Amino acid sequence: MKTDTLFRPFSLKGMELRNRIVMAPMTRSMAPEGIPGQPQVDYYERRAAADVGLILTEGTVIDRPASRNTPGIPFFHGDKAMAGWTDVAAAVHAAGGKIAPQIWHTGSTRAGKWEPEAEVESPSGLVGPDEPRGRAMTEADVADTIAAFASSAKLARDAGFDAVEVHGAHGYLIDQFFWSGTNKRDDRWNGPTIKERSRFAAEIVKAIRAAVGPNFPLILRVSQWKQQDYTARLATTPDEMMDWLLPLVEAGVDMLHCSQRRFWEPEFPELDGADGLNFAGWAKKLTGAATISVGSVGLNSDFGGAFAGEGSQTTPLDRLITRMERDEFDLIAVGRALLSDAQWAKKVRSGHMDELHGFKAENLQTLS
Repeated sequence: MKTDTLFRPFSLKGMELRNRIVMAPMTRSMAPEGIPGQPQVDYYERRAAADVGLILTEGTVIDRPASRNTPGIPFFHGDKAMAGWTDVAAAVHAAGGKIAPQIWHTGSTRAGKWEPEAEVESPSGLVGPDEPRGRAMTEADVADTIAAFASSAKLARDAGFDAVEVHGAHGYLIDQFFWSGTNKRDDRWNGPTIKERSRFAAEIVKAIRAAVGPNFPLILRVSQWKQQDYTARLATTPDEMMDWLLPLVEAGVDMLHCSQRRFWEPEFPELDGADGLNFAGWAKKLTGAATISVGSVGLNSDFGGAFAGEGSQTTPLDRLITRMERDEFDLIAVGRALLSDAQWAKKVRSGHMDELHGFKAENLQTLS
């Protein structure tokens, strides 16, 4: 199998990537008191040293009282946390890679029994349709949250990161504004259309762009599915998808990170068949923005089974190569395969496919 297409360089606003392989952000929850340390430095450095082009860190939270849903999630604010993240960025650069933090607010989602000290917040005090949790955000909460995202993005630029990614997917806070099932507000942050429900995200993007300037790459992760409902869809037609995503690109997003459970599945099969464009392909076609695709790369099952304790075997990369060769999307993010095998990209580049090994659920318990 020829994998040359995965190892073409890529450039975005001065961020020069040596190849098209991205380490997907994966929650690890192993930062004591929210502070990253040497284990995180080593964890990311290993992937950069083994030919990953761009590292997207695990989700790191902005400065809001209940922005995280497990105690080990790292902060992306405060002097101690930022000193740790500066060390991470320096190590990745020394290994030849590029890195962007994923900044995040978990909204009203649950993760086990732990509860933050402050009451959780969300657009309407819901964690899912007709499922109350926490409280609805006030106008002041909304304004402070927008400012907190901008502050963390500026900290990323000042700490030497190459870009910043905002987590707007998977049923967390920003996505709870997108989703009509969790956004029941009666103010300007809601409306009957996805375009109206995108205003909160657009204001975050505008605030970040103002804070970091015009030349710092800004990535936004989006998804149709939610952890609360794998079948949820924000956009059921290309027109709806354009109404959702184009205003965000116009607000300042440079790259859309389009998360789907299986990257090879067409987004609108009823329009262009079983081999049609995937989510990232449609997002690129409709908005003109660069895109990252992600979803079970090199594995035989999606992430849902992984978090239920199941493993995944490796599968051929033929479908990925085909889509990359036709430039359907620009970059491909690899999650669980890289979590279990830090050498994944190097093995693929050298043709040692027989040495790849599948994801094992126990790998979630360590920073190996």
